[in-house]
Amino acid sequence: MSASQQPAGRPMPINDEAARLKALRGTGLLDSAPDPAFDDLVSWACDHFQVPIALVSLLDADRQWFKARRGLAAQETPRDHAFCRFTIQQSLPLVVEDAAADPRFRDNPLVLGAPHIRFYAGAPIINRNGLALGSVCVIDTAPRRFGMVDRMVLAQLTVTALVTIEKRQC
Repeated sequence: MSASQQPAGRPMPINDEAARLKALRGTGLLDSAPDPAFDDLVSWACDHFQVPIALVSLLDADRQWFKARRGLAAQETPRDHAFCRFTIQQSLPLVVEDAAADPRFRDNPLVLGAPHIRFYAGAPIINRNGLALGSVCVIDTAPRRFGMVDRMVLAQLTVTALVTIEKRQC
Protein backbone atom coordinates (compact mmCIF):
# COMPACT_ATOMS: atom_id res chain seq x y z
CA MET A 1 0.00 0.00 0.00
CA SER A 2 1.47 3.33 -0.99
CA ALA A 3 1.53 6.39 1.25
CA SER A 4 -1.33 7.87 -0.74
CA GLN A 5 -3.40 4.76 -0.01
CA GLN A 6 -2.85 4.79 3.75
CA PRO A 7 -6.03 4.83 5.82
CA ALA A 8 -6.99 8.16 7.38
CA GLY A 9 -5.31 8.64 10.73
CA ARG A 10 -2.53 6.14 9.95
CA PRO A 11 0.05 8.10 7.91
CA MET A 12 3.37 6.56 6.99
CA PRO A 13 5.96 7.20 9.70
CA ILE A 14 8.46 9.93 8.92
CA ASN A 15 11.76 8.50 7.70
CA ASP A 16 14.14 10.58 9.85
CA GLU A 17 16.22 8.32 12.06
CA ALA A 18 17.91 11.14 13.99
CA ALA A 19 14.56 12.74 14.86
CA ARG A 20 13.06 9.32 15.66
CA LEU A 21 15.89 8.48 18.08
CA LYS A 22 15.68 11.93 19.69
CA ALA A 23 11.94 11.50 20.22
CA LEU A 24 12.40 7.98 21.60
CA ARG A 25 15.09 9.08 24.06
CA GLY A 26 12.95 12.08 25.00
CA THR A 27 10.27 9.73 26.33
CA GLY A 28 12.60 8.63 29.13
CA LEU A 29 11.38 5.06 28.69
CA LEU A 30 14.62 3.38 27.63
CA ASP A 31 16.09 1.38 30.51
CA SER A 32 13.29 2.55 32.80
CA ALA A 33 11.65 0.49 35.54
CA PRO A 34 8.70 -1.77 34.77
CA ASP A 35 5.38 0.02 34.45
CA PRO A 36 2.08 -1.71 35.32
CA ALA A 37 0.24 -0.01 32.44
CA PHE A 38 2.59 -1.51 29.83
CA ASP A 39 2.72 -4.85 31.67
CA ASP A 40 -1.09 -5.00 31.63
CA LEU A 41 -1.11 -4.23 27.90
CA VAL A 42 1.17 -7.17 27.01
CA SER A 43 -0.67 -9.52 29.37
CA TRP A 44 -3.96 -8.56 27.74
CA ALA A 45 -2.44 -9.06 24.27
CA CYS A 46 -1.20 -12.56 25.14
CA ASP A 47 -4.58 -13.54 26.53
CA HIS A 48 -6.62 -11.97 23.74
CA PHE A 49 -4.57 -13.29 20.83
CA GLN A 50 -3.74 -16.57 22.61
CA VAL A 51 0.00 -16.24 22.01
CA PRO A 52 2.87 -17.08 24.38
CA ILE A 53 4.76 -13.79 23.81
CA ALA A 54 3.76 -10.13 23.66
CA LEU A 55 6.04 -7.10 23.79
CA VAL A 56 6.14 -3.33 23.89
CA SER A 57 9.35 -2.89 21.95
CA LEU A 58 11.34 0.34 21.64
CA LEU A 59 13.87 0.50 18.82
CA ASP A 60 17.06 2.30 19.82
CA ALA A 61 20.10 2.86 17.57
CA ASP A 62 21.74 -0.52 18.25
CA ARG A 63 19.13 -2.53 20.10
CA GLN A 64 15.52 -3.38 20.55
CA TRP A 65 14.62 -2.83 24.21
CA PHE A 66 11.44 -4.19 25.75
CA LYS A 67 9.52 -1.76 27.94
CA ALA A 68 7.14 -4.62 28.70
CA ARG A 69 7.31 -8.30 27.93
CA ARG A 70 5.44 -11.46 28.68
CA GLY A 71 6.72 -14.88 27.71
CA LEU A 72 10.27 -13.73 26.92
CA ALA A 73 13.17 -13.63 29.37
CA ALA A 74 15.43 -11.30 27.35
CA GLN A 75 15.22 -7.57 28.13
CA GLU A 76 16.63 -6.62 24.71
CA THR A 77 17.95 -7.96 21.41
CA PRO A 78 20.36 -6.55 18.84
CA ARG A 79 18.59 -4.19 16.45
CA ASP A 80 19.64 -6.23 13.43
CA HIS A 81 17.67 -9.22 14.83
CA ALA A 82 14.54 -7.13 15.52
CA PHE A 83 11.43 -7.74 13.45
CA CYS A 84 10.43 -4.31 14.78
CA ARG A 85 12.97 -2.62 12.49
CA PHE A 86 10.65 -3.50 9.61
CA THR A 87 7.48 -2.72 11.55
CA ILE A 88 8.45 0.90 12.23
CA GLN A 89 8.84 1.57 8.50
CA GLN A 90 5.10 1.29 7.86
CA SER A 91 1.84 2.49 9.32
CA LEU A 92 -0.12 -0.74 9.28
CA PRO A 93 0.67 -3.90 11.25
CA LEU A 94 3.41 -6.13 9.89
CA VAL A 95 2.22 -9.72 9.89
CA VAL A 96 4.57 -12.64 9.28
CA GLU A 97 2.49 -15.80 9.32
CA ASP A 98 5.52 -18.12 9.03
CA ALA A 99 8.90 -16.52 9.71
CA ALA A 100 10.74 -19.69 8.65
CA ALA A 101 9.32 -19.24 5.14
CA ASP A 102 9.87 -15.46 4.92
CA PRO A 103 13.16 -14.51 3.22
CA ARG A 104 13.54 -11.47 5.50
CA PHE A 105 13.47 -13.60 8.65
CA ARG A 106 14.21 -17.27 7.92
CA ASP A 107 17.91 -16.89 8.84
CA ASN A 108 17.24 -14.67 11.86
CA PRO A 109 18.75 -16.03 15.11
CA LEU A 110 15.38 -15.47 16.84
CA VAL A 111 13.77 -17.80 14.30
CA LEU A 112 16.55 -20.39 14.21
CA GLY A 113 17.02 -20.38 18.00
CA ALA A 114 15.18 -19.27 21.11
CA PRO A 115 12.48 -18.03 21.21
CA HIS A 116 11.91 -19.87 17.88
CA ILE A 117 9.65 -17.25 16.33
CA ARG A 118 7.37 -18.60 13.63
CA PHE A 119 4.53 -16.07 13.80
CA TYR A 120 4.94 -12.32 14.34
CA ALA A 121 2.45 -9.48 14.22
CA GLY A 122 3.57 -6.00 15.19
CA ALA A 123 2.07 -2.55 14.85
CA PRO A 124 4.15 0.63 15.04
CA ILE A 125 3.80 3.09 17.91
CA ILE A 126 3.80 6.37 15.98
CA ASN A 127 3.90 9.59 17.99
CA ARG A 128 1.95 12.74 17.14
CA ASN A 129 4.92 14.03 15.12
CA GLY A 130 4.84 10.98 12.85
CA LEU A 131 7.90 9.28 14.36
CA ALA A 132 7.79 5.54 15.07
CA LEU A 133 9.13 4.86 18.54
CA GLY A 134 8.72 1.10 18.50
CA SER A 135 5.93 -1.43 18.32
CA VAL A 136 3.42 -3.55 20.13
CA CYS A 137 3.86 -7.10 18.93
CA VAL A 138 2.61 -10.62 19.49
CA ILE A 139 4.65 -13.72 18.76
CA ASP A 140 4.01 -17.44 18.52
CA THR A 141 6.23 -20.48 18.06
CA ALA A 142 3.86 -21.91 15.45
CA PRO A 143 2.71 -20.40 12.14
CA ARG A 144 -0.76 -18.91 12.23
CA ARG A 145 -3.17 -16.61 10.43
CA PHE A 146 -4.01 -13.10 11.61
CA GLY A 147 -7.22 -11.64 10.25
CA MET A 148 -8.25 -8.07 9.58
CA VAL A 149 -10.05 -7.68 12.93
CA ASP A 150 -6.92 -8.95 14.72
CA ARG A 151 -4.84 -6.38 12.85
CA MET A 152 -7.25 -3.62 13.85
CA VAL A 153 -7.16 -4.66 17.51
CA LEU A 154 -3.34 -4.77 17.45
CA ALA A 155 -3.22 -1.30 15.88
CA GLN A 156 -5.55 -0.03 18.61
CA LEU A 157 -3.13 -1.34 21.25
CA THR A 158 -0.49 1.02 19.85
CA VAL A 159 -2.84 3.92 20.53
CA THR A 160 -3.14 2.72 24.13
CA ALA A 161 0.66 2.47 24.34
CA LEU A 162 1.09 5.98 22.94
CA VAL A 163 -1.42 7.46 25.38
CA THR A 164 0.48 5.78 28.20
CA ILE A 165 3.78 7.19 26.89
CA GLU A 166 2.32 10.68 26.61
CA LYS A 167 0.93 10.56 30.16
CA ARG A 168 4.42 9.71 31.44
CA GLN A 169 5.86 12.77 29.70
CA CYS A 170 3.49 15.31 31.28
